[in-house]
Amino acid sequence: MSSTDLKEELTCPICLNLFTDPVTLKCGHNYCQECIEAVLDTQERSAAFTCPHCRTEFQERPVLQRNTTLCNIAEHFLAQEEQEECEVFCTYCVHTPVVATKTCLLCEASLCDLHLTVHSKSPEHTLIQPTKSFKNRKCSVHKKVLVYYCTEDAECLCVSCCLAGDHIGHQVEPLNEATEKKKEKLGNVLKEMIQSRENTEERIWRLKEQQHRLHKKTAGESERVTDLFRSIRRMLDDLEKKVLSHISTQDDHVSLLSDLIHEMEIKKDEMCSKISHLEELCRMTDPWSILQESQSGQEDFFVVREEPILVESKEFRAADDLDAVQISETLCKGFTDVMTCARKRIFGHEETDLLLDVRTSGMNLEISDDLKLASWSQIKQPGVRKNLQRCQVLSTQPFNSGRHCWEVETSKSGTWSLGVCYPSMPKCGDIANIGYNNKSWCLSKVHNNNQYSVLHNDHEVLIDQKSPCHRFRLYLDYEAGQLSFFELSDPIKLLHVVKTKFREPLHAAFYVCNAWVRIQS
Repeated sequence: MSSTDLKEELTCPICLNLFTDPVTLKCGHNYCQECIEAVLDTQERSAAFTCPHCRTEFQERPVLQRNTTLCNIAEHFLAQEEQEECEVFCTYCVHTPVVATKTCLLCEASLCDLHLTVHSKSPEHTLIQPTKSFKNRKCSVHKKVLVYYCTEDAECLCVSCCLAGDHIGHQVEPLNEATEKKKEKLGNVLKEMIQSRENTEERIWRLKEQQHRLHKKTAGESERVTDLFRSIRRMLDDLEKKVLSHISTQDDHVSLLSDLIHEMEIKKDEMCSKISHLEELCRMTDPWSILQESQSGQEDFFVVREEPILVESKEFRAADDLDAVQISETLCKGFTDVMTCARKRIFGHEETDLLLDVRTSGMNLEISDDLKLASWSQIKQPGVRKNLQRCQVLSTQPFNSGRHCWEVETSKSGTWSLGVCYPSMPKCGDIANIGYNNKSWCLSKVHNNNQYSVLHNDHEVLIDQKSPCHRFRLYLDYEAGQLSFFELSDPIKLLHVVKTKFREPLHAAFYVCNAWVRIQS
């Protein structure tokens, strides 16, 4: 059987390609599994199954049996066909096929090593790697070998193309020389591509590292938030039990009231009995019976005893006294403790209770007795060092590690700045203002304008945020080199985050002009 006949036998009647996973029907005909399943799916709608080749009918959908032998034959034939297509044989070895070593474009023949030794070595006989196709190797017009390359038109030319035609006068190069130049350019592009690939791989690695860190951070943050809410629920449950327990103690007073009510009901019954007897005596007309009744030794029966007024009794006042104010105070304190604990768990610390250092206060600042309020004053304060910036004051407490946060309330008018600074910040001159040197950072508000800005080293970053809110929170993470400014509006807004590396201890710093700032306790 010829190769052509064998290929026809190995061809699927449906797709007309070599079998892929061939299966056999009961009638003996073979198809690709995917092809026959598609046909059977279509026939299933009419509930009539037939062989596409011989039209044999089946009562139910036929079971497909894989034809292993035919599958092996088809795979072997396909591999052999691909190998034959890839191999180029010597044109002159007609009795036994011998793999060619070179192909001559001029002769349009492929040569083995033996015939290559006797082949002409003249330049016209251009030898290339073995090939079966000569269409792209010769000029389509002159049918001659392509030996030159036109740099202007980017075309391969034969000798006749250079002497006549559209390429007369164009700059041409020998094909080999042009090829070497092209390879050099491709080599440069290859180097750039390799470098670009390495840069891309490095970026991918960094992004994966960032993704891993972010995933780890989000997982840890989720666990932290879950644990925080779990703790808050536990504290709220404890607070609820405490308050309900306090309320339940009033049950003893309720029991006391019940005893008092029972006692009063007994006394009431006794008095009702006496009243009925007295009414009966009052209705009698026989004097002897009335007097006889009074001499029967029941003097106590006619004595009216003064009973204490119930509402004024000590027992009643105790029973009626449910201290709602104390319960409310307990609730408020409990909720405050919960919020304090929540803040500590959220920020990793308790809020810092700052005090203003009078020794660093400028001459135009008035500091309150509790060291919490700094107000601008036209009157120069006595006992203040003259070389200090006249509108600024620092905190007494320095920060050289850890996490800290504090809240500040500001005036509605005037100019103020809130921030941190090194103790080595200049003490006088324009650069002594916080934010106007490289040793301080601050959030500022311009006079008569609700526009905020963040200042450092006289560089201003405007914040696109306008609000009537005048309460702020500053959050400092010393080790992380992060200073965050929050506006305590509803909801709380993050205004700006400063990221740097702190190299000295930090003090909270405040600047006021025609304004005031107050540290919240």
